[in-house]
This record gives sequence, structure tokens and C-alpha cells, in this order.
Amino acid sequence: MGLALYDTRERRLRPFAPRVPGEVGIYLCGPTVQAGPHVGHARSAIAFDILRRWLLASGYAVSFVRNVTDIDDKILAGAAAEGLPWFALAETNTRAFSAAYDALRVLPPTVEPRATGHVPEMLALIERLMAASHAYAAGGDVYFGVRSLPSYGSLSGQAPEAMAPSEPAEGSAKRDPLDFALWKGTKPGEPAWETPWGPGRPGWHLECSAMATRYLGAEFDIHAGGLDLIFPHHENEAAQSAGAGDGFARYWLHNGMVNTAGEKMSKSVGNSLAVADVLQGVRPQALRYYLGAPHYRSSLDYSLAGIAEAAAAYGRLETFVRNAVDALGGIGEAEALALGTDLPAAKAAEESFTAALDEDLAVPRALAVVHGAVRAGNATLGGDDRSALAGWLAAVRRMLEVLALDPVAQWPAAGGGDGRLRAVVDDLVQVALAARADARGRRDYAAADRIRDALAAAGVMVEDTAEGVRWHLR
Repeated sequence: MGLALYDTRERRLRPFAPRVPGEVGIYLCGPTVQAGPHVGHARSAIAFDILRRWLLASGYAVSFVRNVTDIDDKILAGAAAEGLPWFALAETNTRAFSAAYDALRVLPPTVEPRATGHVPEMLALIERLMAASHAYAAGGDVYFGVRSLPSYGSLSGQAPEAMAPSEPAEGSAKRDPLDFALWKGTKPGEPAWETPWGPGRPGWHLECSAMATRYLGAEFDIHAGGLDLIFPHHENEAAQSAGAGDGFARYWLHNGMVNTAGEKMSKSVGNSLAVADVLQGVRPQALRYYLGAPHYRSSLDYSLAGIAEAAAAYGRLETFVRNAVDALGGIGEAEALALGTDLPAAKAAEESFTAALDEDLAVPRALAVVHGAVRAGNATLGGDDRSALAGWLAAVRRMLEVLALDPVAQWPAAGGGDGRLRAVVDDLVQVALAARADARGRRDYAAADRIRDALAAAGVMVEDTAEGVRWHLR
């Protein structure tokens, strides 16, 4: 049937049909960089990285745009509190986000526009909205008139009449409490850009419409972001783009939140867990597995127990790959043997994996298929059918690659492949194993056991098998 995605606007699963056959344009609402990345940001990045990787694996050319909001009330307040220029705080945190994405193997975007670099596009959009009678200038600000657009509320499923109006800020010249700011007039000490309506800076919602259409066109395929952005941010984006006559996003996708003790993880609440802090005690591939394993639209309650379970589950996949590579004589030999292997059971597993991801990225089902393939592959370890082992190994690696969890190609330093760290550790372990073998040859079993125990204490587990001695990291 092909790929189907849950569209927030239509509240149903829709067959995916890109605007241009074979090409997909995606806009992901990126971070507002008043602080560094927390686990909730990482979950959103990983969810849509899996979408992107699956589209690429399915043969699409993907243009992936992820913005950076580098001017905002929170950035200005945070910079003032720290005694920093606003742009210095924004740059520091932008780099922290990039480092977190890289650590978790999130593909870099095709383009990563910053709000401050696209003010001309924003001003042009305001002028179009004014010409269409959807926007008005008042008191140095520019507002979007919500009631001027009959479709307002269609994305979030709310009618303007049912919305609780926010209290206008002191001195606000809004015509209607529901109207939202496209442009904010300058305040003392704040950065400002000159406009026909006076100096000021962009509104949050305006920037995403301007940047999305700048790089993806007036109409594009997918707009993605967190569930918490549906209202007001994405609703307002959709409204101002529709008001300007743009088709904008054909599909709206939203990931579920990461919760701490039942409450959404948020910097403003103060319950966020910084990615850099979490990675002090958790391997990045285990954190990626943990955040990517649930269905992207579900909520996730962060817990150390959950992290431990994810690490153990990934460890089982990693151990199979490593042991299979070792049993087949190395990755080159394993890949060459797999080329001439036709294994119907492995092919069927990959078809099930495809069916799972094609149904709105059902990663839990896809991972169940991978673990089933690993069990089948483990059953061939130690046997005589090297072709079957190579076939299962190749199938497992192809599936894991889509999820950015392949221990060979994507996490080589973690073991199970040709990583430099693996090679160095292997050389050192082989010295210890040679000393152990020598002790056993002398029948000095106490010395041999001490060497094995010392390796175990260092996290190196030794297995004596019919094919010889193997080792793996605990």
C-alpha cells in the first residue's frame, strides 16, 4: 500500500503522496535557543530523523529544513540575566544543539535557517497579508486579524468563538484579543530592524512561515514538530500562510511529549533533563534507541528504568551483530558472503519491517521484527550454515541502518565492526587472552581465572566456544 502518515489537520491516516513525485520537502520546527537541548528536543529530532531516513531508504530525494529561532523574548531575558549579548547566548546554545544532534546521529538538515537572517522575507509576507486585509499596524506593532480568516482553528480543531482570549499586554493596540503579533515594536535595549511600520523585531509565528516557503516553496509536503506546537504556533503559521495565498503544508505531523513524573518536560517548568547531562551516564546509541523506540505520536515517561531496558535491548542487537561479524571472519567477508545468499525468512522479515514503517512509522512493530531476526540469527551462530548467518546479519543491519542503530556503519567505535577504538581494544584484549591461554597450557587454572576475572571487572566478557574464545563488552 505504501507509506501512510497521520495528518493532524485531517485527524486521520492518509496515504502519502508528495507534491512532486520522487521528491519530499519537510519543514521541522527547530529550537528556540534560550538554553541548551533537553531530552524532549532530542525525541522530536530523532522521530523526524527516522521519517527522513525512511523516505531516503524508500527512494525519495528529501529536502529537510530545520530552523533556529535565535531572537525571542526568552532569549533576550536569558541573555540579560546572564549579562551576555543576546546573540552570544543564541550562538552558544545553537552550537549545543548541533553537538547533541551529532552525538545522537541525527542527520544534519539540508538547510538550517536562522530567524535573524530572514527578516526581508518576513517583511514581504507582512506586506502581502496587509494587502489581503488580514494584517494591520497598530502602536508600532503589526497584528494578524484572526477573525478575517474563516478557516482559523482548523488545524487545532478550535473555533475562534470557543477560544479563551488572552489578556492584551499593557499598551497593546490589538483590535481583537485573539489577534496575534506578526511584528513587535522596539523596546529600549532590544535589537531592532527598520520597517515601514517602525523599528522592531519578528513575531515567533511569522518567521516559520517565511523560512519554510523561502526554502521549500509556497506549498510543500510535510510540516513537523512537537504536539505542544499545534496551538498557537502551528495554527498561526497555517493562518498567516493561508491568508497570503500560500498552499503551505500538505501534511502536518506531530510527535508526542517526553514527560517527567507525568508532567511535560519543559525548560519553563524546570523539569528538563539536558542531553549533555544524560549522556554522561548513558551511551548515545542507547539514548537514541530509548527515544526512538516508542511510536512517535505517543507520550514517553522518562525513567532510569526505561533507559536501562532500552540499553539492554540495544545491547542484544549489538551483541548479535558483533558475534556474527566475528564468526564470519570480519565485516568484509560477511558482506561478500551475504551477496550470494537468498534467505526467504530474512526477506520476509524485511518486508514486515517495511510494512510497519509504512504504517505511520510504527517503530515498535519494526523493532519487534528486528529482534525476531536477531533471535533467528543467533540460532545459526555456532552452526555450519555460514550463508544463513550472513543473510540474517545483512538483514538486521539494513533494518537497523534506517533507525540509525547499526553498530557497524553508524556506531563503529561501540564495537562490532571496523572502528578504530574496537581495533585498539581488541589488540589489548588479545594480549590478555594470550596470557590466559598460556596459563591454561601450564595448567595454572588459578592464574587463568584471575585474568578472566580482571577482564570481567573491566567490562570485557570472555566466552569459550567450540570455535574458540570470543569477547564482548558488558
